[in-house]
Amino acid sequence: MKKQTSYPQTRDIQRCSECGSTRLMRDYENAEIVCMNCGYVIVMKLADQGPEWRAFDNEQKEKRARAGAPATFTIHDKGLSTMIDWHDRDIYGKKFAPGQKAQIYRLRKWQRRIRVSDAIERNLAFALSEITKICNNISLPKSIFETASVIYRKAVKEHLIRGRSIQGISAASVYIACRQCGLARTLDEIAMASNISKKEVGRSYRFLVKELECFIPPLKPTQYVSKFSNQLTMQGKVEEIASKILTTASELKLTSGRGPTGIAAAASYIASVLTGERKTQREIAEIAQVTEVTIRNRYKELIERLRFTMAL
Repeated sequence: MKKQTSYPQTRDIQRCSECGSTRLMRDYENAEIVCMNCGYVIVMKLADQGPEWRAFDNEQKEKRARAGAPATFTIHDKGLSTMIDWHDRDIYGKKFAPGQKAQIYRLRKWQRRIRVSDAIERNLAFALSEITKICNNISLPKSIFETASVIYRKAVKEHLIRGRSIQGISAASVYIACRQCGLARTLDEIAMASNISKKEVGRSYRFLVKELECFIPPLKPTQYVSKFSNQLTMQGKVEEIASKILTTASELKLTSGRGPTGIAAAASYIASVLTGERKTQREIAEIAQVTEVTIRNRYKELIERLRFTMAL
């Protein structure tokens, strides 16, 4: 029996296997990869990964492309369902006959009914719309949206939704996604965006973490610096200096046992004074949702241990 030759992946080929030269030529007419140094044919019968059609402008490309939108976890059917267009025309642009119109109308109606067929899909569709609403209310990025949708799907798969509010589990999924992706958002912000109590969000969050065994990384003060700088409309230099202060403080173990928001607010206050873009302790305390006393105590510790010279 003749032994079949297995070739490596085309994208992994960077060097000739015979002479070791990196001067390779991809001959797409003959579907080969050839070494320009010794002439050795490294790969034969290359597979063309592109479409079988050609387009010479954007209009032709849009008309001939057949691929749809990418699959996403943010839609209950992952965006793979087929929708029947409401224009009563066929693929050639011709209008349907009266009998065909009635048939297409019935097809549209049943397609809409069976798209969300059972209770689980209805639950998932409503929950994902709630997650969308929460993410839009506090301007969260697409990655948080996708991660929260995956967490909620896991909860549905483990049958953890029964007997609990969809809004609470949805808000808890968003909070877990923020923590896992390193985005600084508090329970108060998530509760305000979802119009439910902080107590309900916290209860659902603890339940999901326990049942799904999610890894939740601890909050770091550096995660809050950019948030405070954006809300206080301070320059990028302030954020850079505050991050350096927190990095040095972390190396000296000054952040251990302290609340991340308090020490991040103190570092932002010190950086604003050093750069001459002064913000009052009350302004920073309102943004960070901590007391002025906390900021005062933390910034005194940082000044004493890091030996800053500040003109207050």
